[in-house]
Amino acid sequence: MSIPIREKERSAILSSLGAGVVPSIGLQHVQVGRKAEVNALLSDLQRVEGGGAAVRFVIGRFGAGKSFFINLIQTVALERRHVVVRADITTDRRLNGSGGVARALYAELIKNMATRSKPEGGAMGSLVERWVSDVAHEVTGRGGTDDEVHRTIADRLKPLQELVSGYDFAAVLSAYYRGFSEHKPKLQTAAIRWLRAEYSTKTEARQDLGVRSIIDDDSFYDYLKLMAAFVRIAGYKGLLVCLDELVVLSHRLNNRQARDRNYEAILRILNDCLQGGVEGLAVIFAATDDCMTDKRRGLFSYEALATRLAANRFASEQLVDLSGPVIRLANLTPEDCFVLLHNIRRVFSRGQNEETVLPEDGIVAYLESCHTRMGAAYFQTPRETIKDFVGLLNVLEQNPGTDWRQLVAAISTTAPQTPDTHPVPDEAEAQVAAAPPSALETGKTPSTRSAPDDDLTSFRM
Repeated sequence: MSIPIREKERSAILSSLGAGVVPSIGLQHVQVGRKAEVNALLSDLQRVEGGGAAVRFVIGRFGAGKSFFINLIQTVALERRHVVVRADITTDRRLNGSGGVARALYAELIKNMATRSKPEGGAMGSLVERWVSDVAHEVTGRGGTDDEVHRTIADRLKPLQELVSGYDFAAVLSAYYRGFSEHKPKLQTAAIRWLRAEYSTKTEARQDLGVRSIIDDDSFYDYLKLMAAFVRIAGYKGLLVCLDELVVLSHRLNNRQARDRNYEAILRILNDCLQGGVEGLAVIFAATDDCMTDKRRGLFSYEALATRLAANRFASEQLVDLSGPVIRLANLTPEDCFVLLHNIRRVFSRGQNEETVLPEDGIVAYLESCHTRMGAAYFQTPRETIKDFVGLLNVLEQNPGTDWRQLVAAISTTAPQTPDTHPVPDEAEAQVAAAPPSALETGKTPSTRSAPDDDLTSFRM
């Protein structure tokens, strides 16, 4: 029996796939393959629900379906009552750095916080409000006073005080209830601002909330652990953190020290999750093959990560091991690609009269055309294949009577497009950019700067 397709899901799926991005809803209508990988992530979620932790590196080429896979796992996690936060790593939002870049990444994660009732994000305020009001309703329902509510909140937040910065985290949540009970909306707003990492100075936070710390670059991961502990106190199963575009760290940070500091932050997360040093937290990183295995710039350039992320020597293409932290997304088969396009056609036609949109022969002819033009890339990195197919369906719908054979024969895409991954200057590269022309022309780094040996290998005029 087919799953009904809501108009909202149909619109999101077709507009997203037509633009080459991943839809945030309705993934169940188009998902194919990846059964073993999905089961591996499900086992991670079960471990988190039992009080454990998990970390995964989802590896695949550009267009291989990493973002789609992460969105699918996010949908599953929300259904299992996890809280999900997600962000793309950029040069201005990363795990470690100065000038607020780590705080910016944390703020982006919290801004995109999703729950089952708010899957589109922005759930931080409603999560805190619901928990505080539930506690207040429970205590006052049995005749308790506001003072008893305060004590109950403090008692339930005591486990947080055992973690780094846990006392201030608990104090901010208590301040939120004080604003609620005393009808001080500014105090409630200040508490949510603090939880969202929107305070840039400790002085302002102390004036508004009476706490002596803020979420800053140095405490990024500590507050992720605190948030994981809090969401479990609030009645959820755990916190899933999804970090995409890890390739930015390896191929867009030219400074070796900046890369290594970010890799140290990743190593800390990896060690904590593997060794049981954190509860209720799952972290998924998405990266390309080069980001992982490049021994000069990638994760494998950091020896501690290289040893922990090395593949099982006994595993092969026929003997798969998905128990380790690395999941390499297997290529879709041509059969998977056929089913995927069939599913997209079904979504396009709203599950009715599919043959009138494009006959089965049309899908076969389109795939044969893709194979002729792009070779195996049409199913290994199916982004371009899907974009063109959605475009084909749009033209057929808006131009009744058009012969699909002529349209298929006219497609000229020859290879999947990938984004530019050439490195761009980091903050530490500013000295090179500002160097005298003579120094740049000779390719020599100014003597005032201690540069790693790979900084100018990608220099472009």
